[in-house]
Amino acid sequence: MEENFDEQNKLPELKLDAKQAQGFLSFFKTLPNDPRAIRFFDRRDYYTAHGENATFIAKTYYHTTTALRQLGSGSDAISSVSVNKNMFETMARDLLLERTDHTLELYEGNGSNWKLVKSGTPGNLGSFEDILFANNEMQDSPVVVALCPNFRDNGCTVGLGYVNLTKRVLGLTEFLDDSHFTNVESALVALGCKECLLPGESVKSNEYRSLNDAMTKCGVMVTERKKNEFKGRDLVQDLGRLVKGSIELVRDVVAGFEFAPGALSCIISYVELLSDESNYGNYTIQHYNLDSYMRLDSAAMKALNVMESKSDANKNFSLFGLMNRTCTAGMGKRLLHMWLKQPLLDVNEINTRLDLVQAFVEDTALRQDLRQHLKRISDIERLIRCLQKKRASLVHIVKLYQSSIRLPYIKSALEQYGGQFASLIKEKYLDPLERWTDDRHLNKFIGLVEASVDLDQLESGEYIISPAYDSNLSALKKEQESLESEIHNLHRLAATDLDLALDKALKLDKGTQYGHVFRITKKEETKVRKKLNTHFIVLETRKDGVKFTNTKLKKLGDEYQRVLRDYMNCQKELVTRVVQTAASFSEVFEEVAGSLSELDVLLSFADLAASCPTLYTRPSITPSDVGDIILDGSRHPCVEAQDWVNFIPNDCKLVREKSWFQIITGPNMGGKSTYIRQVGVNILMAQVGSFVPCDNASISVRDCIFARVGAGDCQLRGVSTFMQEMLETASILKGATEKSLIIIDELGRGTSTYDGFGLAWAICEYIVEVIKAPTLFATHFHELTALAHENAGTEQSSKKIIGVANYHVSAHIDSSSRKLTMLYKVEPGACDQSFGIHVAEFANFPESVVALARQKASELEDFSPTEIVSNDAQEIVAKRKREFDPDDISRGASRAHKFLKDFTELPLDKMDLEQALQHVSKLREDLEKDTTNSSWLQQFFE
Repeated sequence: MEENFDEQNKLPELKLDAKQAQGFLSFFKTLPNDPRAIRFFDRRDYYTAHGENATFIAKTYYHTTTALRQLGSGSDAISSVSVNKNMFETMARDLLLERTDHTLELYEGNGSNWKLVKSGTPGNLGSFEDILFANNEMQDSPVVVALCPNFRDNGCTVGLGYVNLTKRVLGLTEFLDDSHFTNVESALVALGCKECLLPGESVKSNEYRSLNDAMTKCGVMVTERKKNEFKGRDLVQDLGRLVKGSIELVRDVVAGFEFAPGALSCIISYVELLSDESNYGNYTIQHYNLDSYMRLDSAAMKALNVMESKSDANKNFSLFGLMNRTCTAGMGKRLLHMWLKQPLLDVNEINTRLDLVQAFVEDTALRQDLRQHLKRISDIERLIRCLQKKRASLVHIVKLYQSSIRLPYIKSALEQYGGQFASLIKEKYLDPLERWTDDRHLNKFIGLVEASVDLDQLESGEYIISPAYDSNLSALKKEQESLESEIHNLHRLAATDLDLALDKALKLDKGTQYGHVFRITKKEETKVRKKLNTHFIVLETRKDGVKFTNTKLKKLGDEYQRVLRDYMNCQKELVTRVVQTAASFSEVFEEVAGSLSELDVLLSFADLAASCPTLYTRPSITPSDVGDIILDGSRHPCVEAQDWVNFIPNDCKLVREKSWFQIITGPNMGGKSTYIRQVGVNILMAQVGSFVPCDNASISVRDCIFARVGAGDCQLRGVSTFMQEMLETASILKGATEKSLIIIDELGRGTSTYDGFGLAWAICEYIVEVIKAPTLFATHFHELTALAHENAGTEQSSKKIIGVANYHVSAHIDSSSRKLTMLYKVEPGACDQSFGIHVAEFANFPESVVALARQKASELEDFSPTEIVSNDAQEIVAKRKREFDPDDISRGASRAHKFLKDFTELPLDKMDLEQALQHVSKLREDLEKDTTNSSWLQQFFE
């Protein structure tokens, strides 16, 4: 949206006389105050916006207030800005597709008479779709969600309803959620929600702050609705009109929910589904199950760079950008969007996708052939919607026809495959294609189009019904051609009569004002003036020439206009009839669209796997309760795709009871963050059904990926960096299960060293002993590596911690120059330093600062550079000033664990800052009293 206001002088000029301006101002003042609404007014050749909207547009899109003009005078004057057609379309795309804080309204009229003709929100694009996607593919299917939260002492029961207007799907579900609304957040991410409806009362409640935080993190616009709209009293009856199938099916889906029906009822009312009869019988309804897909919250989506961002330097920065090699016009992209937000949990479903990807990877000719055919496939989903909405024209019908005639070629290409997955391809694609292309389905549609549409005229850009399709149309066409022939004969006679060269001197024009007329230049007029005045009727004399006619031409011209009018009306009636007939094939086209978009995404996966310089491999998938996570030679797909990167592969072996919890230490900039992220990305790719960037991969299915990889300051919401870190960690501790994957990068650095380390230790121990999820924990608290020593279960220790292993990213320091070289290899064992001072040297810190830093570090941690790292960069054993009895450490850690548990149970979202500080201080005081039993714990209060 970096539109520069370089062409200010080219802005459309706001032309209103005093009367028009006064009339508009009187209307503008009657509009309700809605701070979210951006209102445009269609002035035919350009658009205008006024008041605060004008200021917003000038600052946001033109980056200057000099674009503003004043409309009216004195105290009634308002700021105004004019916008040309192209700029309006750009703004509409940004407001509805990129931002989530505004709605858009378009008015038409003049004077004081204006009416709203289009309105749209990020979730309900409405009638703006034609503008938004006239020259752009629709990459995502916006979803509107309604929530009906019911707050109780033991948590919050949430009723959720949603609608996908592009796919015409309604859904509902109900679940118990915690104070952080982690389930709501996962559902919003999985559904691709752009807008959320909430009862006005909920927005005013104390509990709303946490719910609003979840919305904000997901980039969802919140819309308040009246409480009485969340009544599900007539829902079954309304769904009976909208949904395909029997009313019993609807009752079965809705039954058993207490709050979800109210949420779904509100959505049906909000998007006005019942006001459009084309919706009747065209929707499907489903019970959305949170446990059907891997749960991903907004933090995980950002940490793993799943979706594109405006800040991406290129498309390969995001997983979507890297994997999006789809060929169809929009359908494949939307499905890829959905798959990345809804990774599978069922091993058989994952393997089915992997089987198909493997088939396409191994058969290069098949893959390339299919992709060439798919490039000719239009956005069938959107075309069907236009058909059902009765907004379709012959252009839409022809696009469906051109897609339909590609299906036999796709079928023929698939029939050539004879590999090990031939039976699967037959079941998934060949059998359905055989059914869809028979004489009762799409062959019948193809026959309809070929009989009714004049396909020969397509090259000239004309979409018309063939005269041969209808006898009345054919007769009118012949009559029209006959009259045209007579008019051309008259033209020749007139040229002979006036002794003027045909077409060169005497021209035959056709216009809206006079119909068919003769035209000559003023120079020629002087030669034939006498005959012109006696035999012809002069209509108009202008600088560019003289227009004239005679009684015969006028009579033939009038007759031609009548026939043409009848012909166009007949065309219109026949187009309507053809479109209605074509709409009867919608159900078949919906199935075709689903199958082709799936084929498109799987071919995209195969193309990525086969075309990467370092090949991808098929992962072995095991259920979540068995197997380990082994990634040999794993790489980060987005990082290795950057031109300037020579990626160093690393192994990851998350083995139950051995290295299920990994503590990764090592230098800043050494690759810890990339390493732990690439494990998450590889697992997500595998469960989507893609090959992964590894030499070999075995993956135990994960039900959720939790990521805490850096907290941005949230002071505007009154939340510090450290508090945000603690809130995110509390969400992990409450939501993670042994079937999840946890990724934590740098925990506890936002507070004092001892407090942070104590929290980090207790959190690690809680994850290992209670949650038992595979975890990658990158840290600079090198003392945490002692957890792995308890893994050995020494005789002196009263507690044995199972499954903790130390890893480090290696680096080399030259003994003479003390220069640090990052090796980016992850190796077993602990590293006791972060080499922050060496990184400061990389950043060209002054030598005096670096020298003082070394001196102070030596005093505090009792180290010298020569003792830190040997020349061959082998593992270092840390020197520590104090040692503690293992039983003492165990007692202290147990008490720290209790402190952490008490902290996570604090309802921080319901407290103001003062209350939160009081409770935390009380917990700290109690902890400090208990340090008398543990010398290890005492050190944190010294």
